[in-house]
Amino acid sequence: MHVPRAEHRVVACLTDLTTTGTIRSGHTDPADWAGLTQEALPAPAPVPGVQVDGYFRDDSATNTNNGWQHDAQFVLRLPESWNGGLVVSGSPGNREQYANDRVISDWVLARGYAFAATDKGNTGLRFFTDGDRPGEAIAEWNQRVTELTRAARAVVAQRYHRPPSRTLMTGLSNGGYLVRWQLENRPELYDGGVDWEGTLWTEEGPNLMDFLPTALTAYPRYADGGPDAAEAHARMVQAGFPAGSEFLWPFHHQYYWDLTQRIYREEIDPGFDGATEAGTPYCEPGSPECDADYDYASRPAEVHDAVRRIGLTGRIGKPLLTLHGTMDVLLPIARDSDVYAGMVREQGRGPLHRYYRIEGGTHTDALVDVFPDRLRALTPCHRSAFLALESWLATDVQPPPSATVRRPADATPADLVTRCELGG
Repeated sequence: MHVPRAEHRVVACLTDLTTTGTIRSGHTDPADWAGLTQEALPAPAPVPGVQVDGYFRDDSATNTNNGWQHDAQFVLRLPESWNGGLVVSGSPGNREQYANDRVISDWVLARGYAFAATDKGNTGLRFFTDGDRPGEAIAEWNQRVTELTRAARAVVAQRYHRPPSRTLMTGLSNGGYLVRWQLENRPELYDGGVDWEGTLWTEEGPNLMDFLPTALTAYPRYADGGPDAAEAHARMVQAGFPAGSEFLWPFHHQYYWDLTQRIYREEIDPGFDGATEAGTPYCEPGSPECDADYDYASRPAEVHDAVRRIGLTGRIGKPLLTLHGTMDVLLPIARDSDVYAGMVREQGRGPLHRYYRIEGGTHTDALVDVFPDRLRALTPCHRSAFLALESWLATDVQPPPSATVRRPADATPADLVTRCELGG
């Protein structure tokens, strides 16, 4: 099969395109999707079909999957039993093209969709080294999704002798940002999308660089329990980290807040720390060029210009369903999807949007296994939203109204692995 604009591609006929089969055959990388799902997430029955792996032209080499050491890698999966649709996705975080295999690809393949995913053109903790100017590495993510969508539609037409009847976009975290951007800027390519806690970039804020520094300064003082602990806690809550989520703060302090702030600030504002790349880990407030003291609002115009180039507007052109957990303490809901839903309404696009605030959901479902009585998985809610989008597009039946989805009082942790009813 010809993949338009691809420099290289390898085609394989597989007895099972799901992760159960691709782990055995070597057509996925479990490290790409580690930590994104609950262990108990059910696996579907085998789905036979064709997998195409390859890459588009690119001059960066952060992705070593398949032994290629080449970025702009993609995967296409084409099931034997096809329902006529195509699902496109970009990876969350700075992961590679197989990151959505367990959480999205398995399920949509079982429903008969063709599936396409991209590594976004740069990967890993040094993704910011790609590009010639601030923000360019993130801007490439959007270009790569557009490139893959056009190519995947052509490959689907080759494989099944007709174009897809429906093209849907979905993804989580940075992948959710890609959904928002595509439906705002390339709506002609899609019929709709599901945005799972997409990262919000806006020039005037909020964006992650104007709330993560608060966590870096206030959380250690709160954790120390000194005389200013109450004031530090109040600062955390004011910055968007919800009261009641304190049990999640130690993990995020150790693994997420510092690293995320430094690498994304380096991408947007490399001049802040001079020749140093991505700052100094866990630096003390008041030390030179410390990310704990970063003040996005006061940074030069070129920094704000970089965010504007990748920023969102809310001006979606196709139906979009957004879901976000109320216990997300990496991208707090009050500083992200609550704001984005308002942006959509302000643009007059409210009728195209539904927004579901999932009570007890956090940024990655793997943490549900650690706190099963306090958290709930977002994967079943994503699937409910996807089904609601399908029905909206196929029959014009309106999805449930935007709402906070309460955790059912009678639900056990096992129930919530597969159960999520939208609309309250």
